[in-house]
Amino acid sequence: MAQPMVYGPREGLAQLHWNENYYGPSELAIKAIKESSHKGAYYPDLLVNRLKAMIAERHDLDTQNITISAGSTQALSYLAQVKSRENPIATTQLTWDSHLGYAQNIGGTVIRIDNGDNLEINLKAIESISAKNVSSVSIVNPNNPTGLLLDSNELRASIINMSKNALVIIDEAYNEITNKPDDNSMIDLVRDGYNVAVSRTFSKIYGLAGERIGYIIAQPDVIDAIKNNGSGEFSVSMGGLAGAIASYNDEAFLKFSKSMILEAKEMVYEGIASNGLTALPSETNFIFVNLGDIDANDFRDEMLKMNILIRGKYGDFNQWSRISMGKLEDIQRYIDAIPIALEQLRA
Repeated sequence: MAQPMVYGPREGLAQLHWNENYYGPSELAIKAIKESSHKGAYYPDLLVNRLKAMIAERHDLDTQNITISAGSTQALSYLAQVKSRENPIATTQLTWDSHLGYAQNIGGTVIRIDNGDNLEINLKAIESISAKNVSSVSIVNPNNPTGLLLDSNELRASIINMSKNALVIIDEAYNEITNKPDDNSMIDLVRDGYNVAVSRTFSKIYGLAGERIGYIIAQPDVIDAIKNNGSGEFSVSMGGLAGAIASYNDEAFLKFSKSMILEAKEMVYEGIASNGLTALPSETNFIFVNLGDIDANDFRDEMLKMNILIRGKYGDFNQWSRISMGKLEDIQRYIDAIPIALEQLRA
């Protein structure tokens, strides 16, 4: 007997360890994905060009400034490999860096700069390193797992300085969730000709993580380097492209999703405060919680006993736990489970 298909978390599990939007995809995206499945025999070249044209139009760019990839991770990984062959890559200690592992796997060097006292990205230290024979600088803004957002004016000025010596790569996976997405984006620096690459994804606010669509905006020579290093746009799916195109301008869905994320975050902040815990201010759809004297892996394991899946520790940051925003009922389960987990671990 054939086993049933499982497309998400198993029944009864509150999946709060990934930063996806569990209210998506939008209805427009679902309709487009269904329609595209009937043409799945064809390569999606025309859809690639259409999505690039839409992105270019929104940001007043040329399509030569854009490449589409299987999630932003694919293009970022290709770019990391390219730049690591030239010189080391600089990044911060506490950040999302899966793509940099591909660079290290081929012998590249990654220089990691310590975060500040409040776990913020230390822009001054990174800017100093950027002038010392590094090929590129990798910054996630807002950062993952901290959720912290850099001041846009400070970041923009720093990027301009750093780009004189190195390619500055800004991962804006969570930009649409921030309070002022346009102000916080660095895409305008690409338009102005600076040596900057900005990555975006449909995996977060758009709710299309499983469809694997992302993109990078950069100068044409950087885009060509990404394409020449891998299969590039040939690897994206028809369904993913159709869903991305259909939902790219779906403001109603984005507004709804953002409102649900904000409501969930308010619940979490209130819940952790009532249990004597603190957290960093987040401009994303996840919150970095300070567990005090509790080990994050132990806390994760206690939560899992109650069918609640969250992240454990990050590197040497043993007492910090990341909780992603999911459906409100799952967030409530997390909040209700906090005192139970803490009691068990403090017993």
